[in-house]
Amino acid sequence: MSRSNKTLEEILEYIFYQNPTNQDEIADDLKITRRYVTKLLKPLLDEGIVKKVYVIDLKKYDEIYGDSNSEFNPKDYSTNILIKNLENMSNHVKNQLELSFESVIENDEEKAKEALELDYITNNMFEKIRSSVETVVNLNPHFKLSKILLFNEVAYNFERIGDYCSHLNKFIINNDDIIDDKILYILKKMYKYAQMSISYSTDAFIDGSVDLKGNLRDTEEKMHQRQSEAMKEIAIHMLDSSLDDIGTANYYIYLTRVIKTFERIGDISVEIMDIAVEFHRDIPRTTVPRYFRDDG
Repeated sequence: MSRSNKTLEEILEYIFYQNPTNQDEIADDLKITRRYVTKLLKPLLDEGIVKKVYVIDLKKYDEIYGDSNSEFNPKDYSTNILIKNLENMSNHVKNQLELSFESVIENDEEKAKEALELDYITNNMFEKIRSSVETVVNLNPHFKLSKILLFNEVAYNFERIGDYCSHLNKFIINNDDIIDDKILYILKKMYKYAQMSISYSTDAFIDGSVDLKGNLRDTEEKMHQRQSEAMKEIAIHMLDSSLDDIGTANYYIYLTRVIKTFERIGDISVEIMDIAVEFHRDIPRTTVPRYFRDDG
């Protein structure tokens, strides 16, 4: 592939997702000269495929180049980029959860603060996907609106998981007490189930592996069992403690949030799995809250 073709693809991708306002912005961000940007875009500007302010008329692009061997194929490219971004976001959220739990295991405040910084990246990744979905909805006539919006829902759920990870970090930052070994053992199990749940739901949406729904259901059941065990242990410890002390009371409040974090990650993973089933099998999600239905 020639340098010109490769750079044109990069320019088209940049326009498609970043909505630049001028050629200087494109040149600066892609580290190429403005003159080179003008040279590559001129034929597309002349044909009205790329318009000022810079957007791509995908219908016209498809009419002229759709049957060619162009490397930039908007019909396929849009979905591929969204899937790649979702996969990256899922991996990032799993890393955020891992670092957050490490801060709990090691009682490491610095790691907790580092994990909190990762949540800003999680939020930015969601905004990027949301912006990409809006661009596709506005410009690409080849997508069904209901289908493409599901990418937005999945990204939003990943962002929610990132938000829940912050409860683990805040527990370490706001408390000096060491977690009881028995409770910590249960938390390790819940952490493992949470990571498995994210992986199952991600694979279901990205790869279409919706048969993993049974695995996710089994993992969720184990998660709820461990949650009950943890809450019973906390109740026992609270009976032996003086809750008149504000520090002790806050400790149990934050610890309860940690336990609920893992349970909520499992619940959100189930929501992503339901979206995956709708996306790949065209089975609409039920409006009945899942706590009131039998999925068996």
